[in-house]
Amino acid sequence: MALIVQKFGGTSVGSTERIRHVAARCLAAQQAGDDVVVVVSAMSGETNRLLALVAAVSESPDSREQDMVVSTGEQVSVGLLALAVQRAGGKARSFTGQQVRILTDGVHGKARIREIDGRAIRESLSRGEIVVVAGFQGVDAHGNITTLGRGGSDTTAVALAAALQADACEIYTDVEGVYTTDPNLVPAARKLDRISYEEMLELASQGAKVLQIRSVEFAAKYRVKLWVKSSFTNSPGTLVCEEDASMEDVLVSGIAYDRNEAKITIRDVPDRPGMAAKIFGVLDEKQISVDLIVQNLSRQGTTDLTFTVAQSELRVAHEAIRQVAAAIGTGEVEFDEDVSKISIVGVGMRNHSGVAARMFAVLGAEGINVQMISTSEIKVSCVIRSEHTDRAVRALHTAFGLDRAPESGP
Repeated sequence: MALIVQKFGGTSVGSTERIRHVAARCLAAQQAGDDVVVVVSAMSGETNRLLALVAAVSESPDSREQDMVVSTGEQVSVGLLALAVQRAGGKARSFTGQQVRILTDGVHGKARIREIDGRAIRESLSRGEIVVVAGFQGVDAHGNITTLGRGGSDTTAVALAAALQADACEIYTDVEGVYTTDPNLVPAARKLDRISYEEMLELASQGAKVLQIRSVEFAAKYRVKLWVKSSFTNSPGTLVCEEDASMEDVLVSGIAYDRNEAKITIRDVPDRPGMAAKIFGVLDEKQISVDLIVQNLSRQGTTDLTFTVAQSELRVAHEAIRQVAAAIGTGEVEFDEDVSKISIVGVGMRNHSGVAARMFAVLGAEGINVQMISTSEIKVSCVIRSEHTDRAVRALHTAFGLDRAPESGP
């Protein structure tokens, strides 16, 4: 008997009909001899509806109270799914994050999981029940409901799989697995049978939407066997696993893009020790993550500093940066939301040179200017104008041999 953790996103539970379909899949897994723990998101569109209600009541909502509101979406989903399992002849019990005791820190809106108490889940499984757990939420040390940020249900599922030492974690979504790039943008994108934790982590961090980045971090840290599958087909999906020798033969495994980027440039920063620490320190205090950073060469005692943040955090970053810029005596501060980040990822880059040069040559041939560059051992990222995003992804996908072979005719 295996212990399987399954996660179904908002699209998968977007209607009562789809909830009954999920219930049937869960029962099928249990009837095959597995213990089943199911993590579900709020029904599609529900979180946005709840956030709109919050915004209608308060222009600057208290983060604790906002978490109290938006966490209710998952509570509805788990109750409905448990009822659907029971109606289909099975046994099920639903749990909120607080009832499971998914302990998090106290950072509302993007809390991090610290500990999971699996006793209630194991007791429920021992009674032959399918355990249905609300994703996206937990509780802090003071009993306050917290949420894990967008895509947090993926993190809940993988963290539960790690805590319960599950045999596998299956993330069910509206696509059949992990693709070489977004198939909605590039119809010739190919589904990957396997991808390494490291590659998946890079793709997720660079904008690929199929898995939330913290869920991949958990999977890699605890070596959780992680599958990405479709809720609507029986495709075997994509296995996210440890790297092996065959993966190194592939130069580029995937291309990610992120339109949620904003560029901030601070002119004439005093070229003295500690200036960068002050600038990025205020962003850290606001819990704003900085992505790419470029600093120009010093001239006449000053330098220009450019970096990117998520567009969703630009409003808070805007005020913080203006204040620190005035305090340390910089020049003008510029903000630009009309940018995107394009990334190529592949463990094969470790053993091949010239990948970055090839990427820039392809973009140059398309007349696309590169504004910023960042590299790691298995990734090259660059910032370009947003209007060129689609063309850049398609050109790079073709240039690196990722296009699916055309189907042969009769």
